[in-house]
Amino acid sequence: MSSDRPDLAELELPDLEQALEAAGHRRFHARQVFQWLYRRGVTDLEAMTDLPKAMRADLATRVTIGTPEVVSESRSTDGTRKFLLRLHDGRTIESVFIPDTPAMTFCLSTQVGCAMGCAFCLTGKMGLVRHLTAGEIVGQVRVLAAATGLLTEPFNLVLMGMGEPLHNYENTMKALRILHDEHGFAVSPRRVTLSTVGIVPALDRLAHEALMPNLAISLHATTEELRSRLVPPNQKYPLGDILEACRRFPLKKRSRITFEYVMLKGVNDSAADARRLATLLHGIKAKVNLIPLNPAPGIPFERPSDHQIDQFARILAERYITVSVRKSRGRDIRAACGQLIVDGARLQIGRAHV
Repeated sequence: MSSDRPDLAELELPDLEQALEAAGHRRFHARQVFQWLYRRGVTDLEAMTDLPKAMRADLATRVTIGTPEVVSESRSTDGTRKFLLRLHDGRTIESVFIPDTPAMTFCLSTQVGCAMGCAFCLTGKMGLVRHLTAGEIVGQVRVLAAATGLLTEPFNLVLMGMGEPLHNYENTMKALRILHDEHGFAVSPRRVTLSTVGIVPALDRLAHEALMPNLAISLHATTEELRSRLVPPNQKYPLGDILEACRRFPLKKRSRITFEYVMLKGVNDSAADARRLATLLHGIKAKVNLIPLNPAPGIPFERPSDHQIDQFARILAERYITVSVRKSRGRDIRAACGQLIVDGARLQIGRAHV
């Protein structure tokens, strides 16, 4: 990607207006470009037929429109579709389309790899390769919406793919602003869920954003010692500090913070863990999403029994905690929670465990 040719897919509408004006074109054309990019999925400037022909020819020499390339697609028996996408520098990421959940949902990546190193997550085995740009985050939506016929239909977004969104704060929030723009996808923040291990300064910063997505905290343990083993960032941002940040996080009426809890057999699935979790969440408008582990080569844990999962959920419910058990989607194509990892890294992990 040439550094002297701006990428229109990286620009928010006001910046696109300025860029066009600087190139000698009228600002209102930026809205038309936005509509072509996001509502129609068109990236060929020549095909943007309501732009003046001379303008199209001029822009073709001045700008680029970066779009992730679909390398491959896997389809699950349950309808889930996983896309391997190649970025401009040859790096690859995975994004997932999950139908009927109950709405259509795109699961997006925010980084190539992840620096958090959670013990039960394959993506964490990759380490952090680099942050995604805002255009690359939004580009996943453009590609998936076009591939699934949802360019003009409502859909939900979950920032739960590869990477930690709050570790890539600026690009993640810029992407949400682009996605929200009324001339593009017009995605309401109510349709977006951001999942984070809990980077406390970023949580406090998020609390003051004009566009505030639904918040999901990846908790996974009820003691500081265990969480530090399972989620290494806990050593810097302890469980207690994260919960305090949640208590001061502004929530709209009827909104709750989701606490995600990956259940690991014999590790964090006991009745005592359930009782501690209920105590920890006291005073927080919370709901708990229990996620039975999706086993994979390289992950040294097992899935608890259905009986153990049900007992855990029942203990929470008896203590007036709203609780659900996530139905795993796309397990047969390694598209489920914690299973996203690109092929090169998967090969290395597989060799290490032969």
